Amino acid sequence: MKRITILLLLLATFLGIQAQTARTILDRTSAVVSNKSGATAKFTMSGKYGNASGTISIKGNKFCAHTSDAIIWYDGKTQWAYNKQAEEVSVSTPTEAQQQSMNPYKFINIYKNGFNLSSKVVSGKYQVHMVAQDQRRTIKELYILITKSYQPTQVKMRTSKGWTTINISNFRKANLSDTAFRFSSKDYPEAEVIDLR
Repeated sequence: MKRITILLLLLATFLGIQAQTARTILDRTSAVVSNKSGATAKFTMSGKYGNASGTISIKGNKFCAHTSDAIIWYDGKTQWAYNKQAEEVSVSTPTEAQQQSMNPYKFINIYKNGFNLSSKVVSGKYQVHMVAQDQRRTIKELYILITKSYQPTQVKMRTSKGWTTINISNFRKANLSDTAFRFSSKDYPEAEVIDLR
């Protein structure tokens, strides 16, 4: 009985250390991604949310993503989604769940509440595995690959619709203005604006 108790204590200690390591990795990654002046990167996405590639700019919880079909701006409260082919801009206030499925800042910071964490090193990068404690959450599971300089290079996310993979490259710090995260009607005078708020 004593041996089992000691083994259980050692296992609990090991799991606690592993979770702490994953939390430390994510804390440092969050600090890099949420750089006060901003950052830019290229991305490719494949999976249940479709296939897309383009560039993304982030600053705190703000982001702007450009693909060949669309541009999405989010200023921390309002989101504008411009469909290039239809020349339409949909304006909305996304829910927390919608933000989590689109905003890289949310991917990196989601670990702070309601996820079990573990980490290991894979091909010279940290791999952090996150599993939602409540499987009714929109994002149920995540794998994030992170460089030794705490830059994310891949996010694999499981929702009720299945897996989506986002590959990230050319991550760079940038000095971005807050206006970069808002739709400007002057730049798209022909666009029809549809307010869904």
